[in-house]
Amino acid sequence: MNRIKDLPLDDRPREKLILRGPQSLTDAELLAILLRTGKIGKSVVAVAQEMIGKEGNLAKLASRSLADLKKNSGVGKDKAVALLAAFEISRRILSQEKWHSEKKITSPEDVANMFIPLFRDEVKERFLVICLNSANKIIKHETVSIGNLNSSVVHPREIFKSALEQSAASIILLHNHPSGNPEPSNEDISITKKLVEAGKIMDIPVFDHIIIAGNNYTSFVEKRLI
Repeated sequence: MNRIKDLPLDDRPREKLILRGPQSLTDAELLAILLRTGKIGKSVVAVAQEMIGKEGNLAKLASRSLADLKKNSGVGKDKAVALLAAFEISRRILSQEKWHSEKKITSPEDVANMFIPLFRDEVKERFLVICLNSANKIIKHETVSIGNLNSSVVHPREIFKSALEQSAASIILLHNHPSGNPEPSNEDISITKKLVEAGKIMDIPVFDHIIIAGNNYTSFVEKRLI
């Protein structure tokens, strides 16, 4: 059985990821999704496993050059390029997360500069909660809702869940306006005031609420809305 399509549907890497999530896949199965196809007499999972076995682990494989990747049997230029792109994305994510975790928040501008790239191609409103430690450094940020911001989707229980789990000293609320208008709506202001009051009760203050709109932003603190 050398072809992925000969496997039961639930055991094929792509379908397995869709049904059970990426955490359910082995390193070889994850790599197989990037490679897409195997070679004559060898399934794509077998090719992936062979590559990992040769290097020892994914981290070492990710450090190889285009020429090195092409030396693997069953890996041509197109597959090697796809692998390099995926590995580079992973490196950038890790680098950005590390930078975020070490960066001390001193102003709304700091937050805006960090998160403007995240919202650049968003076509829907995305509402995030940023958890800060006592040194005002980001310990976690999490998307709470996607879609129009209103009180039915932004509930204090969901907003402060991560903050409680992380023992956060404070939080920053953050969402985008795909329209490009950074000004808060009456709904934005109403929701924020309710969350500020909830934060006081839980002793997790709302440090600020920031709206990102293109390359511009609005800070509720700077506007004295909270």
